[in-house]
Amino acid sequence: MLRLLATIRKEWQLLLRDKTGLLLLFVMPVVLITVMALIQDAPFKDFQDVKFDILTVDNDHGRLGRQIKEGLATGGQFNIIDSLNGQPVTAAAARELVNNGTYKISIIVPAGATAAIVSNANRIVNDITHRMGMSVSLPVKLKADSLNVIIYFDPAAKKAFKGAVHQALDNFLTQVETEMLLDRIRQQLRQKDAPAATTDTLPIRLQAVGLEEHATGTGKQLDVISNSVQHNVPAWSIFAMFFIVIPIAGNMIREREDGSLLRMKLIPGSYLAILTGKMLFFVGICVLQFYLMMLVGIYVMPWLHLPQLAMGQHPDATFLVAAGIGLAATAYGILIGTIFKTPNQALNFGAISIVILSAIGGIWIPLEVMPGNMQVIGHLSPLSWGLDAINDIYLRNGDISYVWKNVLRLTGTGMCMLAIAGWVEKRRMN
Repeated sequence: MLRLLATIRKEWQLLLRDKTGLLLLFVMPVVLITVMALIQDAPFKDFQDVKFDILTVDNDHGRLGRQIKEGLATGGQFNIIDSLNGQPVTAAAARELVNNGTYKISIIVPAGATAAIVSNANRIVNDITHRMGMSVSLPVKLKADSLNVIIYFDPAAKKAFKGAVHQALDNFLTQVETEMLLDRIRQQLRQKDAPAATTDTLPIRLQAVGLEEHATGTGKQLDVISNSVQHNVPAWSIFAMFFIVIPIAGNMIREREDGSLLRMKLIPGSYLAILTGKMLFFVGICVLQFYLMMLVGIYVMPWLHLPQLAMGQHPDATFLVAAGIGLAATAYGILIGTIFKTPNQALNFGAISIVILSAIGGIWIPLEVMPGNMQVIGHLSPLSWGLDAINDIYLRNGDISYVWKNVLRLTGTGMCMLAIAGWVEKRRMN
């Protein structure tokens, strides 16, 4: 026990001796997560959160063009622009403005589009009424027009954005055509029952079955979504915690070089007590660092006009995960400090290996968007286990039962690395 306490005291004194290093240990992660959250805020926003200017050219001047513009404006996602400098936008001007990137999207409603829809609806109604034995016939065009609403996209627009706009416009077109068809059917049925049809006796609902989104969890926190803060603050905090490798490895190599490690080993007792003391001290530093980063997410991010970090409903699970990550990071630092002989070797390998583990572990970009084989490799990274566990708590409102497997992986990996470090050190002593 005395060796353990003495080791903790020694590590504390070493850390205090390098006040600049101690300051950087806490300040640099704060700068890192703040910058990354700011940079990645826009890419993490859904298209629904961003408002686009959309050029509209209505050559139809009918119901279709009017309803498309009203529908797009009502959704709140688009600013409808149909005139520039007091002049109506032409199709040629719209195409040029979108092509040079001034606007992202333009919609051209062709002349006669509403008439074509009406004619098509009349043709369907005529067919139905004839089958019902009714003689009433609505006017239709003899030659069906082939008309299309034209969309221009900025050549740099993303595929997902194009898909979302296509889907929205398809919905408007379907809605207008269906409403016109039902209007014609309703009119014909009224004419058939004309004496009693002083009011609308045939209300027709277009949507008998609706669509409603429900949360999958059963907890109280149902409206937390993944955004730049929810991803970047935990992700880069884990990344920063693993950088504890640098001071640990540096301290161990310096102890070996100046002979202090040899003097500690000469004190009666097990080398395990020295490792345990070192582990406890640096795991405590990692947990402290983690919660400092969380405070930044809660209090600093809203001040920078970013979303506030939500930490879920289970602080006990969060503490367990933070301790597990700290243990794995500390054990990795001890292993590197044990294996490598010079600070240059240890620091270069430690820093680069953490960057690699973080890249494949979903810290930089989510694992879900990586190729399949990289996802398999990424799930082997301890940083991925830590991030998965934090997401389970913060986004899925999970408790300890959600995260124990990842905590066990982190702890088991840390124990394995410590065992390897102890074996290497024992061979060196012999």
